[in-house]
Amino acid sequence: MNYFKTTILLAAMTGLFLAVGYLMAGEIGMMIAFAVAIAMNVYSFWNSDKAVLAMYGATEVDANTAPEYYGIVRQLAKNADLPMPRVYIMDNPQPNAFATGRNPQNSAVAASTGLLEVLSPEEVAGVMAHELAHIKNRDTLIMTITATFAGAISMIANFALFFRGGRNGLGLIGTIALMVLAPLAASVVQMTISRTREYAADRLGAEICTQPLWLASALAKISGGGRQVENEVAERNPATAHLFIVNPLSGKNMDNLFSTHPNMENRITALQQLARQWQMDETPPEGPWGQQTDYSQDANRRGPWG
Repeated sequence: MNYFKTTILLAAMTGLFLAVGYLMAGEIGMMIAFAVAIAMNVYSFWNSDKAVLAMYGATEVDANTAPEYYGIVRQLAKNADLPMPRVYIMDNPQPNAFATGRNPQNSAVAASTGLLEVLSPEEVAGVMAHELAHIKNRDTLIMTITATFAGAISMIANFALFFRGGRNGLGLIGTIALMVLAPLAASVVQMTISRTREYAADRLGAEICTQPLWLASALAKISGGGRQVENEVAERNPATAHLFIVNPLSGKNMDNLFSTHPNMENRITALQQLARQWQMDETPPEGPWGQQTDYSQDANRRGPWG
């Protein structure tokens, strides 16, 4: 159902983009909009991961420079049957993390210094399993495309004033409405896609690390991190907020009006319900360390790195 909903929403985003082009300059405008969309998405496909990692000053680490963190990601990637992603650390006190990359073979995960300091190894595993779930589901590519579309729609809508309402005679009021409503609609679609993918990544992440309560505990600790510790880079680039496991924005600006993340309490409740469901199953899934996982334990049960 999540994949079907995402497909429908991506189609809606594409349709909105073409509609704005048509209102601007008729069929020619629609074709130009389509060409711009292809060009922007091709560029994003090849460069988005490098751009966002550079934007947040992320530094690549390995088994020598960050042995515990790197070891957690390596074990989880093995559990998820994924190629080992590149592993990064952001020097940022806000506890947060994200994944990026156009496909599993060209992917990266990044955690902030704040997250690694605040969370236990098990909670870090829950967070990184969530990020690997995004990679496995190819959400990183989906969200790059939606963010590109949203930015392009805003850009083209802002050109409307110069075209005096376009070939379809929108007039001044119609042009102003287009400038306001088109980006707003794009933001709503982007927000809905992001929220859908977050719930799916929470569940798959729980399966990857086999312990839903690890992620639930981590989310409870880092919830509201954007309001408590400001991420200046994210505040300057709110279009990247959807990448993070929790909203990195403080909510001070109008750009933060529509959150790309589901309600944190709902996410935690869903994970707790999943843990109870697995506990009641007669044959719970096998843990990644070659033994049956006991889901009656709390979030602090040690993993293979303990």
